[in-house]
Amino acid sequence: MGPADAARVGLSPTPKIGDVPKLRYLRAVARFDERATQPARGPRDMLRWKFGKKEPKDRAIDSVRPLHVAGGADAIASGAPVACWIGHASWAFRLGGTLAVIDPIFGAIGGVVRRLVPAGLAASELAPDVVMVTHDHRDHMDLPSLRALGSAPTYVVPLGNRSRVDFAPNVIELDWWESTKIGALDITLVPARHWSMRAPWNRNDTLWGGFVVRGPEGTVYHSGDTAWGDHFAEIGARCGAIDWAMLPIGGYAPRWFMEPQHVDPDEAGRAFLALGAKRLLAMHWGTFRLTDEPVGEPPARLRAFWRAHELDDDRLWILDAGEARPLSG
Repeated sequence: MGPADAARVGLSPTPKIGDVPKLRYLRAVARFDERATQPARGPRDMLRWKFGKKEPKDRAIDSVRPLHVAGGADAIASGAPVACWIGHASWAFRLGGTLAVIDPIFGAIGGVVRRLVPAGLAASELAPDVVMVTHDHRDHMDLPSLRALGSAPTYVVPLGNRSRVDFAPNVIELDWWESTKIGALDITLVPARHWSMRAPWNRNDTLWGGFVVRGPEGTVYHSGDTAWGDHFAEIGARCGAIDWAMLPIGGYAPRWFMEPQHVDPDEAGRAFLALGAKRLLAMHWGTFRLTDEPVGEPPARLRAFWRAHELDDDRLWILDAGEARPLSG
């Protein structure tokens, strides 16, 4: 799969990171403004979204939740190559004996936005060698969760985020396409169509991205938050074969607001094809109510995409919280 599969869903023309209009901000241009997705959404857009007319929801689909299952902690502790979905964009996986955790959040977002399903793993059940954070948004960089994992792991973050994890002595910052090696893992930060902000005054002061993690058993790609763009094909071309692509499928409605920052399920399927990946591991759905789509709509739409493109069912992993799968083949 790859170029031929990609052609089946029409991958061109696609947005390019860096192809942005001239920035006209009332503040000084931030360090990474020119890499940020466009158009940027501001307070006026937020008000239109929150107080504007809403599309009616299908109550049955909105009532769907991932299950919470046991066994993930034992699978991780076994030392075998496995991946376990913690929920949202949080994963724990082991390759080559090295345990990695990405974007961990074990509780509510900022102590305010409650979970729809408990975390599939607790911080106390993990002793990671490396913790990766894709960007500084609070549903991905949850400081209480990072502190709960402690100072022993090496933390890998995009440029500008070192000070956010100042409790840890071993922090590595990466720019896009830069790499580092930790244990058995070769880790590369790759582009994403997104943006960063912890507070209104530091928008785009820090970088964001995804991670390609290569180990002896194969290669994992975690996209972080991202809109659709030509970076998926570029990642597949530059990084080689991707065995397990962790891609977001929720957080996309209303589309007029979310399109520049989050893929929808069909775009996640297109991204999978553009990457030339072997399996898609769905994430960023069913854990928090952050956007307007019914909670159960993302997996339903992705399964419909799978059927429409006649893809093998075993290449699509829509896991429950705490569910683990072996990383082999």
